[in-house]
Amino acid sequence: MKGSLCHEFETGLPAADVWEIYGGLRIGQLAPELLPDMLKKVKLVDGDGGVRTVLHLTYSPGIPGFEYQKEKFIKIDNENYVKEALVVEGGVLDHGFQKCLVRYEIIGQTDETSTIRSTIEYEIDDDKTDNASFVSTSGVAHIAEAITKYIKAQKKR
Repeated sequence: MKGSLCHEFETGLPAADVWEIYGGLRIGQLAPELLPDMLKKVKLVDGDGGVRTVLHLTYSPGIPGFEYQKEKFIKIDNENYVKEALVVEGGVLDHGFQKCLVRYEIIGQTDETSTIRSTIEYEIDDDKTDNASFVSTSGVAHIAEAITKYIKAQKKR
């Protein structure tokens, strides 16, 4: 079975400002700091933040069914502000999923505001479709909100 979920968050910030965080490793450095109840740690396994970079995400205790996952950046488009990360180990793959891809698109609405569109595409074994509920946009929604607040606070300094 294939599925897809999407979440959009209006930032009130220029797309370039948001992409500075989302486009490289900065999002992985900030997420555990801003959302400690969700992510305990994000560690660089391989790469420099570009395509083929691998990150090891350790989830905070209390996230049911998830201890960690490894993600590999498979696309980074600095012109169109698109980044894709494929889960390559752990996470939903431990629950019958064959594939899970997260795509972040920073869409400039005007010079002053943008939208963070987060899409999760997945494939799951037909006999494990009950586990499809493990995929949710709540995590990417919390990240979008926290990163937006962080950028706005930095701009006020």
